[in-house]
Amino acid sequence: MWLFILFIAVPLIEIGLFIQVGGWLGLWPTLLVVLLTAIAGTALVKSQGAQALAQLQNSFSDLRDPTEPLAHGAMILFSGALLLTPGFFTDFVGFALLVPAVRQFVLQKIKERVTVRTVRTDRGWEPQNEEIIEGTYTADEAETRSGPSGWRRD
Repeated sequence: MWLFILFIAVPLIEIGLFIQVGGWLGLWPTLLVVLLTAIAGTALVKSQGAQALAQLQNSFSDLRDPTEPLAHGAMILFSGALLLTPGFFTDFVGFALLVPAVRQFVLQKIKERVTVRTVRTDRGWEPQNEEIIEGTYTADEAETRSGPSGWRRD
């Protein structure tokens, strides 16, 4: 239901803002502002996305939990989509998501609603079957086949 309301409310807000800003600035300056915010937003998303990717790689190399850099990267990606969407409301939300403090606040609110459970085993990396049988195997000439299956002896 919330998604339906969002799909109805956002275009109505955008249309209202276009009418208000267009009446205040005029048609061409309004379109220029929309174009410039898309260009500026794309540049900011590119630089912040590179930083988020570097943080993600560092968390992998340091064997730390990559959840936070992944979440920041996802929000930056969503921000880029909003900034490329023509409109003032979506530009405002997109630019807001480029502010690290806003992303941290959103991530904190998401963490409050999500329960994370981890499962650990006592055995670690030990094999399940501890009985190992060693031996050798020699194939007889009659056992090898050649044919369309690709299994043959060279």
